[in-house]
Amino acid sequence: MPTAAPLPPTGEQFQISAGDIDAVVTEVGAGLRSFTAAGLPYVETFDLNVRPPQGSGTLLVPWPNRTAGGRWNWDGATQQLALTEPARGNAIHGLVRFTFFDVVERADHAITLGARIAVQSGWPVPLAVRVRYAVAADAGLTVTYTVENLGANAVPFGIGAHPYLRVGEVATDECTLVLAASTALPLDGGLPAGPARPVTGDDDFRNGRPVKDLVLDNAFGGCAPADGDHLVRHRLLGPAGGLELWAEPAFGWVQVFTPDDHPGRGRAIAVEPMTCPPDALNSGTGLIMLAPAESWTGSWGLRPT
Repeated sequence: MPTAAPLPPTGEQFQISAGDIDAVVTEVGAGLRSFTAAGLPYVETFDLNVRPPQGSGTLLVPWPNRTAGGRWNWDGATQQLALTEPARGNAIHGLVRFTFFDVVERADHAITLGARIAVQSGWPVPLAVRVRYAVAADAGLTVTYTVENLGANAVPFGIGAHPYLRVGEVATDECTLVLAASTALPLDGGLPAGPARPVTGDDDFRNGRPVKDLVLDNAFGGCAPADGDHLVRHRLLGPAGGLELWAEPAFGWVQVFTPDDHPGRGRAIAVEPMTCPPDALNSGTGLIMLAPAESWTGSWGLRPT
């Protein structure tokens, strides 16, 4: 019998295209592996034979970021999640990063992937998750999440994404970051160290700050549309163009991470839209409550400017 080709760590790769816009989505984790416009990259990509480095492009559900000690309370009982960040003793970035997703619908310009989250240690209610990626020549990339409660009890959840943004071939440190965030959440070891407070000085990105000055793994809240708008808009601006990350108002939080050692790039910047902050399963901040058979849908996207 012929030998099957080895399966990459992220499974099958699904390309979608419209005009000069292209994206590649992964079977494992339903992640975004690449997004280009006119042949230029607008997210950091990674080699086919590796897992997504530093969370590149991953879907974060049923919670984004960290849960302290992997513990949280549900219906009067302590839940203990697997400690997927063992160095810090936390559970990080949800339960689907290493899950194979099924193709639900597929077209040249769009793909919908689906998977289910089973009841397991630390997670008490089954969920169904669908992710639709769609590209359009005039709109860039739109990502739409749908989460449905398959169980008999209500359960809270949060969701987010982990794209590393770039502006074509422009070096990360030549860019300016603009965030539609009015609060900053102090963190210690990636976990909340106090209440969110209004942004001031070095925490205020509403008018933009040069990326070269930043060393961040920080959470920001109060992300809201500007007056007269209906979307939250964050931007990474280069000398002669930029990239807008837009999100529906449900994505009221954003995490920004600026590693110096992103594979193949070095200096990089993740701008992560989230519905809730780190450790939300414990604080309750920003969590979405789903009743049995109820579903929730929310979208974000990327648009070169």
